Amino acid sequence: MAIIDKVAVERRNLSPAALYEHAVRRNEAAVVSTGALTAETGKHTGRSPKDKFFVKESTSQDAIWWHPGNQPIATDRFDGLLRRMQEYIDTHEVFTQDVFACADPRFRLRVRVISELAWHSLFARNLFIRPNADELLSFEPDFTVISLPSVKADPARDGTQSETFVLVNLGRRIVIIGGTGYAGEIKKSIFTALNYLLPAQNVFPMHCSANADADGSDVALFFGLSGTGKTTLSAEPTRRLIGDDEHGWSDRGIFNFEGGCYAKTIRIRKDSEPEIYAATESFG
Repeated sequence: MAIIDKVAVERRNLSPAALYEHAVRRNEAAVVSTGALTAETGKHTGRSPKDKFFVKESTSQDAIWWHPGNQPIATDRFDGLLRRMQEYIDTHEVFTQDVFACADPRFRLRVRVISELAWHSLFARNLFIRPNADELLSFEPDFTVISLPSVKADPARDGTQSETFVLVNLGRRIVIIGGTGYAGEIKKSIFTALNYLLPAQNVFPMHCSANADADGSDVALFFGLSGTGKTTLSAEPTRRLIGDDEHGWSDRGIFNFEGGCYAKTIRIRKDSEPEIYAATESFG
């Protein structure tokens, strides 16, 4: 059964140019003089870990370490919020991107991202790995992320901490996100899913950046919390970038989970981070 039964208007797998047009038309974002798209995320300028919950269901509950950082929520609470999201989508335009996570094809996860914001769709297109035209023809998602910032929770009714929610249902392979416009919740929810799925396949998921020498024989990993310099260190011009944020370690080595970079641009300088700086002055 389809997760979303009815959509008022769905715009699927649009190009960057089309997503720019929709984002500007809908007053979500603006094009700056360099050609980049800029958007404001609202009150949340980062992730909201206290608003993240895992649905307590039979297939995954024994594999989750339940603690204040991994909060449980009942299945009926998840179902109620998912119904409200369906009702919202019934009457509103949404943007869908079909993408991959995991550069190693043995572990590739097909991800469908549905959002009410065009710039969120562009974010997903840039951050994940893009399928080719043939792959899109037969695309069926392994995991679906629905992000609707306009849908807000009622803590008394929904069992959440606030009007913001990120609910991960590992059994049904769905993540629903509401009450926040911060697009990083989309990518990090898939990182969460991979942390659940990949260890069973003998892959170690890592929050780190990675680069290698010219022939790939010498790989360096850089670990650290957000803002500690992982992206900067991995962008060393004399080495090949593998990725800047999320990786897996398998029996064949290190592989990127994503296809783009997740860089902070505050106080960025052309002389210290030329590649990242150039990206901030580029269309797309």
